Amino acid sequence: MLIRTAVFIKSASKLSECPDGSLSEFAMIGRSNVGKSSLINTLANHSKLSKTSVTPGKTKLIGYFLINNDWYLVDLPGYGYAQTGKKNRDLWIKITHDYFLGRESLKRVFVLIDGNIPPQAIDLDFIYSLDQKNIPFDIVITKIDKSTQKEFSLHYRLLTEKLASVVTHMPNIFPVSNVSKKWREKLLEYIQTLVNGK
Repeated sequence: MLIRTAVFIKSASKLSECPDGSLSEFAMIGRSNVGKSSLINTLANHSKLSKTSVTPGKTKLIGYFLINNDWYLVDLPGYGYAQTGKKNRDLWIKITHDYFLGRESLKRVFVLIDGNIPPQAIDLDFIYSLDQKNIPFDIVITKIDKSTQKEFSLHYRLLTEKLASVVTHMPNIFPVSNVSKKWREKLLEYIQTLVNGK
């Protein structure tokens, strides 16, 4: 897929503020600081489209990025950051829950997993909840350049083993490099098939 245009459209604090729903949406979510902004920039081939931060929990709204005037990449608040207040955490959970269940234009949720560390219980719990609610999802492994091939292979194997015990159907897994761009095109091609309804 050739990315011709990538534009930030808006942020939404609730479902009613989201765009009209006429275009397909692909949501990115994961633990805080897993690399959502970097992945969005890599996919869009735009280094400054989504602002990256070293501060976990920065994303508090639903962010919409229009790709090729054809579909949206959607940046959702991260989960698992304990330092923010309970009120904010509860709000983010409600926003995300409402979005998953109330957005008919949502084609896929991409759960981002840090490939530099072993699978985390919080990620597996979140994946289990998506599976139980029949929300379509796949997995993108981030930060694959920060570990050795041996370490990554171990983390990948552990992830697939853990997933087998929590999901009814094994999701697609895309290990995407922000450095070499490896697997970027495979993920974009997959998104294109979903946009086309194949």
